[in-house]
Amino acid sequence: MPDDAKVYFWSLRQKFVDSDDDIPEQAQQVMYYSLAIGHHVGMIDCLKTELVCPLEKYKAWIDLLPEGEAKRKMQGLLTFGEININSEHTHLLALAFDPITKNDDPIFSEWSQTLIKLLGEIHAEPAIYLIVKRKP
Repeated sequence: MPDDAKVYFWSLRQKFVDSDDDIPEQAQQVMYYSLAIGHHVGMIDCLKTELVCPLEKYKAWIDLLPEGEAKRKMQGLLTFGEININSEHTHLLALAFDPITKNDDPIFSEWSQTLIKLLGEIHAEPAIYLIVKRKP
């Protein structure tokens, strides 16, 4: 990865179906069926940028986490280039990042507070989730 690579945290808060009134009835039924079984044909995701950080600072931030499942989850970005954070991860990650909110480095403290706030929003509305992606 280049030295200026960044990590983006996007939240998915809404989706909508891209459709025209001119879609034939049979095609509409296929689209609705595919949505019902989870294939999201014609679905447009609306992503909102929540946090952007340099990859090297992300690595240092994640190094502050205690060994365990939360650290493994966040290190997945370094292995796979992308991770999803959903309602299954809120409690685990909030507990792991809470001590970092008191870190001497204000950027790590701020990022941790932002992530915990987002995790709270996911906890309150499980349909929301985060996509974390590494980009050059």
